[in-house]
Amino acid sequence: MKARDCLNLYFQDAVKEYWELPAFTDFGGITLTYKDVARKIAKLHLLYEAAGIRPGDKVVLCSKNNSMWCVAFIGTLAYGAVIVPILPDFKSDNIQHLINHSEAKLAIIDENIWEDLNPESMPTLLGALSVKDYSLIVSNDEKLTYARGHLNELFGQRYPDRFTPNDVVYHIDSKDELCLISYTSGSTGFSKGVMLPYRSLWSNVQFCLENLPTNPGDGVVCMLPLAHMYGLTIDMLRPFVSGNHIHILTRTPSPRIIMEAFAKVKPRYIVTVPLIIEKIIRTRVFPMLEKPLMKLMLMVPFVDERLLSKIKDRLTETFGGNVEEIVIGGAGLNRDVEQFLRRIGFPYTVGYGMTECGPLISYSPATDNRMASCGRIVDRVEARIDSPDPANKPGILYVKGENVMLGYYKNPEATEGCMDADGWLSTGDICNLDHDGYLYIRGRDKNMILGPSGQNIYPEEIEDKLNNLPYVAESLIIDSGEGRLVALIYPDIESLTSQGMSEEAINGLMEENIKTLNSNLPAYSQVQRFNLMNEEFEKTPKRSIKRYLYQPK
Repeated sequence: MKARDCLNLYFQDAVKEYWELPAFTDFGGITLTYKDVARKIAKLHLLYEAAGIRPGDKVVLCSKNNSMWCVAFIGTLAYGAVIVPILPDFKSDNIQHLINHSEAKLAIIDENIWEDLNPESMPTLLGALSVKDYSLIVSNDEKLTYARGHLNELFGQRYPDRFTPNDVVYHIDSKDELCLISYTSGSTGFSKGVMLPYRSLWSNVQFCLENLPTNPGDGVVCMLPLAHMYGLTIDMLRPFVSGNHIHILTRTPSPRIIMEAFAKVKPRYIVTVPLIIEKIIRTRVFPMLEKPLMKLMLMVPFVDERLLSKIKDRLTETFGGNVEEIVIGGAGLNRDVEQFLRRIGFPYTVGYGMTECGPLISYSPATDNRMASCGRIVDRVEARIDSPDPANKPGILYVKGENVMLGYYKNPEATEGCMDADGWLSTGDICNLDHDGYLYIRGRDKNMILGPSGQNIYPEEIEDKLNNLPYVAESLIIDSGEGRLVALIYPDIESLTSQGMSEEAINGLMEENIKTLNSNLPAYSQVQRFNLMNEEFEKTPKRSIKRYLYQPK
């Protein structure tokens, strides 16, 4: 494909060049060719135009992963409007808040999600379309109603002969033009809308084209949430502009479904989170290695090499038999698992990024990675560490460049809190940078926890809700290390003691609190169990809890 300096030109070239090739398949469901995608985008543009939606207007996109989600995303950018992806797992009041906060003119949404919203409380919306087929769910605008009712007629008038690749002409974007607002949370108290310009998405896609090359027609398994930048950019945008066939897992993927998809698609590149890799290794490989005979054989020279080679072959087959590289991101990889992968020579690599960089900050190919590192700083991004000796003394990582956001939407205080006047963004992560340019993350200052399917979980939000429940003095949400959230609770001892409550009664009370808490949380961030603390959490001089003291070892 011809190199382009504009993201929408990549989309335009892709649909023209790969017109007859399959683009998206809902795994076990419908398939759309690039030609189908182009036609649906053209009709979406007619709707936008007729409804008076202009470049720069906001369009919310909220549903589970599916082909039509992808079409709406690409089509909205190709029109020049600003897309606002919202996780479908958010509670209805949070989704409503984000629609209002973003000042969206239109919502493309799952009908089941829309049913729980209050249309009267979203005054900026002209209407809502079903993500399934872009049919009208509700319209507050006569032009929109007319356009949707006469869409095929309008399409015939616009393209009287037939719709051909020559009819595909998309919005020419400029580098600093806003194209996407990604909310880091659904909570009204913590929501920060990351404003990403076209240059950020273009730079990420360009890096992938140069460093994760694929051929037209190659199969891709898309299993990460598309409303997050990692899955969106690496698992959808990158393969789309390369002419790949993207197979979308439309439900939260179970290990069985993932294995079925790998066996059918046989992908060359797999993009995933540590939890999935760790689960496969821990359940399918480690138990076998613990058998006495296996332990003995692994101690015998030459025999161990042949045995490890067979294990590598079996693991390769588990991932479809064609994998050249597994890209792991979103969190650090378990050390034991990483050491094992290195020992058998399995082609994996660990990258690093954040929503504010759309998302890439660092990456190295599997042939050039280092233990415990997340690679080198990517192209078009500069990095510096707030340390006199970054190789040996860790400090906060700052980045600057094409990938970096414009700021937080309608939140200048938050923007100023993490970006300086020269465009340097504080990642909030404590890192080392060795003399060869490899990055090592030593601690997550932001405390973000990665959910089971790649969702960002912010423990402070959950703690804020929990601390407002009866007899909770303070709390801490931690990751058990098994993909489960645990609440450490220090109760209001003084109040409970004065009422003469027994330990059993206190436990019962906290169980009710956890039930209440979970009823107000998305499924992926619900607390699985709790432990009561006998004394107050240790604090810093600023009275912040020393979180690192309570993390599982």
